[in-house]
Amino acid sequence: MPYVLSHGKSPHGTDWINESAAECYLPLLHTLDRLLQRAIKPRWTVNLTPILGEQLRDESFKDEFEHYCQAKIDSAIEDQTRFHGDDQLMMKGLAAMWQRYYTNSLTQFRDRWNRDIVGAWRYFQDQGSIEVITCAATHGYLPLLGTDESVQAQVKIGVDAYARYFGNKPRGIWLPECAYRPEYVWKAPVGEGEVGWPRKGIESFLEENSIEYFFVDSHMIRGGQPLGTYAAQFPQLAELFARSSKFFNPPEEYRSEYEHYMLANGSACMARDPATTVKVWSGEHGYPGDAYYLEFHKQLYPGRLRYWRISEDKRDLGKKMPYDPWQAFERLAWHAEDLAQTLKGVLAQYRGQSDRNGTLVAMYDTELFGHWWWEGPEFLYELGLRLANEPEIECVSGGDLLDAEAPRGVIALPEGSWGEGGYHYVWLNDGNYWTWEKLYPAERKMRAMARNCANGPAREIVDQCARELLLAEASDWQFLISTYAARDYAEARFQDHIDRFSRLAAFAERVHTGGVLTEEETAFFNDCKLKDAAFQEINLSYWERLDRPLNERIAAAGT
Repeated sequence: MPYVLSHGKSPHGTDWINESAAECYLPLLHTLDRLLQRAIKPRWTVNLTPILGEQLRDESFKDEFEHYCQAKIDSAIEDQTRFHGDDQLMMKGLAAMWQRYYTNSLTQFRDRWNRDIVGAWRYFQDQGSIEVITCAATHGYLPLLGTDESVQAQVKIGVDAYARYFGNKPRGIWLPECAYRPEYVWKAPVGEGEVGWPRKGIESFLEENSIEYFFVDSHMIRGGQPLGTYAAQFPQLAELFARSSKFFNPPEEYRSEYEHYMLANGSACMARDPATTVKVWSGEHGYPGDAYYLEFHKQLYPGRLRYWRISEDKRDLGKKMPYDPWQAFERLAWHAEDLAQTLKGVLAQYRGQSDRNGTLVAMYDTELFGHWWWEGPEFLYELGLRLANEPEIECVSGGDLLDAEAPRGVIALPEGSWGEGGYHYVWLNDGNYWTWEKLYPAERKMRAMARNCANGPAREIVDQCARELLLAEASDWQFLISTYAARDYAEARFQDHIDRFSRLAAFAERVHTGGVLTEEETAFFNDCKLKDAAFQEINLSYWERLDRPLNERIAAAGT
């Protein structure tokens, strides 16, 4: 979840986080609550991204979320009046369902969790229902960040935030976009006259922070090449891939995504199972595309509540039929049973091939459950019931797995991600190339300021520079630009953070040498602090120096 809180005079907009809280986070917490009442602890591994945690803990979010729920309740009441006048009894009943839904959301938020969604996740971790892991601070795309100090700051701030939220250190991390880069002589893929230089592998930053495990896509753990590096469209990526490949020899031994492995520095990696991905994720071929489930794209304005099912004609919104929650929820038990049998079948097949028990890792974006697939949280409840009574399957978190069984062997991983083609193309292409051209100089400037301006009169300004840089580094912007999902918004948000960083950096250098800010400049600085207020506790030493410089052996390898 990118930073979307509406602080200040020029707000970012909060619809995304309000929708996620009402449709995903609270329903998932309610699912865990119901399972726990039946003494079922599903042992989900849940990643709470630090930038999301910062927003959920912010009082402005809590107030706005209550207003959001109340507005939805009011819209549902108005829709009931509209449908009553049109003599649409079934639609009126659906409007009443939405009124109850958002009333329950508001009540759960206020009374059950005391307006503290992060605290609710901590509760279930303390109860043993789940294991919560961390992520890079703002979900920055780590392999392409331009300095090792920027990677270090993303990881360390993620660990610090987790400690504030949960009172201990995380055992695991979600690498943004499952993106990994080993250590090698790296050359920036944008800019003129760039020279290769030794970079630390992503696993080094994890080991330095006592993070035990992370996740990758299946093609990476098998050691195979990604599906394409798009050399014809973007030769810089082909060069980057060739450089990293010089330091990676594809394995001769057989590797499986149903095993977990160790890297040379002791970090463990686990890979996504492709067999269950399509069934749970795909709207075209999986459970969420069932004709009786709630249609996501058709909404009734102005309240934007949804009253139609996906229907047999998935593409024509004009042919959507009214939603019937009874029919929809009857489908959930069947789909949960189907997935339970699929899990058993995949693991049994691997057991037959390898003569040992394997581990299946099924991982999904949280927004699938409740936002894109409204019935998703109830599906997880049904699945939890079945797996709890399935003697052939043991549900474990990432930490549970490591406690039960050491990794099978030491491997090297290739560079890659879980994005289209298995490499970096979604986050570096002709459409978003310009973002890296602006980000790399800012990252170098941040390192210089941390070294030269952090311990003096400009400290507070440099702190805000760090926040603006972190927000600019979010992988969301390149993703949204590539997919055209919200391209104009993403371009504007990225440019705004870069512009604010650049102007604040100039302020910091002037104040550090004895200058003072004008009244207008002070007002701008205060607006930045108000608008982009994440990570109030920030440690500039993360950009100043590396905890552990890279081993000299990489430099000896040449370019």
